[in-house]
Amino acid sequence: MRRFVIRMLPLLLPLALLFLWEWLVAYRELSELILPAPSTILRSLWQGLTSGYLLPHVGVTLTEIALGLLLGGLCGFAAGVAMGESSLLRRLLSPYVIASQAVPKLALTPLFAIWFGFGMTSKVVITALICFFPILESTLSIVHYADRSRLELFRSLGAGRLTVLLRCKLPGGLTELMSGIRVAVVLAVVGAVVGEFIGASRGLGALIIASQGMMDTPLMFAVLLLLTLIGLALYYAVSLIERMLLRHRYPAGGSAKR
Repeated sequence: MRRFVIRMLPLLLPLALLFLWEWLVAYRELSELILPAPSTILRSLWQGLTSGYLLPHVGVTLTEIALGLLLGGLCGFAAGVAMGESSLLRRLLSPYVIASQAVPKLALTPLFAIWFGFGMTSKVVITALICFFPILESTLSIVHYADRSRLELFRSLGAGRLTVLLRCKLPGGLTELMSGIRVAVVLAVVGAVVGEFIGASRGLGALIIASQGMMDTPLMFAVLLLLTLIGLALYYAVSLIERMLLRHRYPAGGSAKR
């Protein structure tokens, strides 16, 4: 019974908070414009999904997330490998990479809209820029700080630099790489929505701005709930892929430690 209660706590806590929220709205007789009740938000979400109103916006945002994550992930992975393998590149590029992350991405969104237009391209670029850094950091870490004993073993067997990278460094740092991808997936949702705030006509971020203009607070909360569910789904999808990869590498319950 104690184990059952402990396992149910992550579910019981949000249910209790939702019940308190519903009661507070009814007790204080708050207007939907200020704070809609959870039942109202769920009804708005259900109506938007069943009527097909939300689905095109979901498709646009998911496309931007996928393309931005792919572009930012590939660039971050390539840059991380290059900087991890070359101390010269690491010393040369590290200050600029850090400086690029110090600039608020929201401030760059209007500039990207001018450069790349108000279509999907500018949203993909801002999403890729946000996803770039966590994947670069995780890749750089696993390449530069690889297990020295394993490196010496591979080199003593005459393995070349490329073989060491592909057979030793990258497989040994799979956990760290997947951690960076998990962070990047969540940030990709943020990047796509932030990009849609400026000049977009479609997408969940644009729908938030539109619902604000229409004073439709329940729809705004419904879109926020939908974005939260998308972020959670993507995060746990990456976690599932990681477990599958580690299970393949360490069968029969073997340790997944480096």
